[in-house]
Amino acid sequence: MLRKMECGSLCTGRIAKGCEHCINGSKMVLFVTGVCDCGCYYCPVSLEKKGLDVMYANEGRVRTDEEILAEAEAMDATGTGITGGDPLQDIDRTLHMVRLLKDRFGKGHHIHLYTATIDPEKVALLEEAGLDEIRFHPPLGMWTRMDETRLRDIVSGTSMDVGLEVPAIPGTGKELDALLRYAREVGVDFVNINELEFSESNWNMMESHGFQVRDELSSAVLDSRETAVAAMKANKKLSIHFCSSTFKDGVQLRRRLIRRAEHTCTAYQVVTEDGTVVRGFLYTDDVPGAEAALKEAGVPEDMFAPMDGKVEVAPWILEDIAESLPYRCYLSEQYPTADGLEVERTPLNRNSQGL
Repeated sequence: MLRKMECGSLCTGRIAKGCEHCINGSKMVLFVTGVCDCGCYYCPVSLEKKGLDVMYANEGRVRTDEEILAEAEAMDATGTGITGGDPLQDIDRTLHMVRLLKDRFGKGHHIHLYTATIDPEKVALLEEAGLDEIRFHPPLGMWTRMDETRLRDIVSGTSMDVGLEVPAIPGTGKELDALLRYAREVGVDFVNINELEFSESNWNMMESHGFQVRDELSSAVLDSRETAVAAMKANKKLSIHFCSSTFKDGVQLRRRLIRRAEHTCTAYQVVTEDGTVVRGFLYTDDVPGAEAALKEAGVPEDMFAPMDGKVEVAPWILEDIAESLPYRCYLSEQYPTADGLEVERTPLNRNSQGL
């Protein structure tokens, strides 16, 4: 029986441990390299990462161990998902990341990893380093030929949780069913099926494969969900999780943003129910003068902070006093991420209009 989850996701059996951390919003996403030799036409990795030897912790570009650990601490991460590209294209870096996170946060920090490389020797090294769960995403061309791989040896030879994770591609029902039957045969612990999505890097799927967007409000591919549901109904004895496009944004990402915001925001910032942060800014070339004006207006010193070319002020206070101030004043709604992407800016007084 298919069990309904939030935002259109479904499952049969148990949910993988890594998914539990993700659903709770407590998983850091560590992108260790964009290098991958599979060349899957449906790969959604962004153009700023695909094929490039770059690292990201959640949304922020990172280059050092310290930056990675700082991001994990900023969101109080209980686990990490290591992804790419293919992390096993740089096994030494990936092993280092597993050890780094385990050394800092302890054995209880759950780490899972996504890879297309089915290599028992590398898997053994990862297990020795402390990896808890590994998810293989074989290219579409291998779904009916999995007996040519060494996945069976990996499943029987490791104490880690072993899963498969693939997209539901319209028109590939037979291939997906073959993959799921093989997974059950060799004793795979779980299978995740993701709703296929359009991205900036795979948009040509629409023309080359005839795929369509499910609706005007979504990036999901039409009939991807139906493909997954049919496969789940035909393989009910497996633990399968269908992860919808809206589930990723409406549950996983939202909860992670809320978690990070709650751990990083100050007393003079406001966290919204969507996990964004509302901040108040007063722009000026005379920061000391603006500070004096705020004090004169009765604003407590712990409700504002000087910055370069501006002063941040508690938004609820700035709303009340903006019209009496000779400065450009705005409310800024931002993501609580390393890049602080601004979602919306609202002018609060006449000095700010049209600027």
